[in-house]
Amino acid sequence: MKDTTDTFAITRMDRADSSTFGWQVRLQRHGTRYAKYFADRGHGGSEQSLDAAKKWRDDLLEKFTEDDRARVCSRSSRNSSGVVGVSKVTIHGAQGVTYHFWQATWSPGPGQRKSIRFSVKRHGEKEAFNLAVQARRNGTGIKKS
Repeated sequence: MKDTTDTFAITRMDRADSSTFGWQVRLQRHGTRYAKYFADRGHGGSEQSLDAAKKWRDDLLEKFTEDDRARVCSRSSRNSSGVVGVSKVTIHGAQGVTYHFWQATWSPGPGQRKSIRFSVKRHGEKEAFNLAVQARRNGTGIKKS
């Protein structure tokens, strides 16, 4: 099984204070955690340790059946946009004015949450949605023009 994200379940570990430089693979299935660390020093450098981490991860994922694979960023029954992290937002303002936006939300790092809204009135329904999808995929806000 090949995941669409090249570094799925793989994290870079660069900690000079503890001389830790390498890649960590972490997966969980049905409450069982799988983890392994691949040190740059033990594998001949960063690229080689990343290759070893990917191979170990891919070999492990091959052992899981289709039903065992984690649902990472899969569509929830509550998601009506069809794109994870993209939703339609309606705001009821003063004097009964209603504003419609497509909003992208993402996490640039642990404990952080970012979002950006695109006005349906300004961009049109389709373009506001497309801008939100692109912002979500990029993981960065797009400045409104």
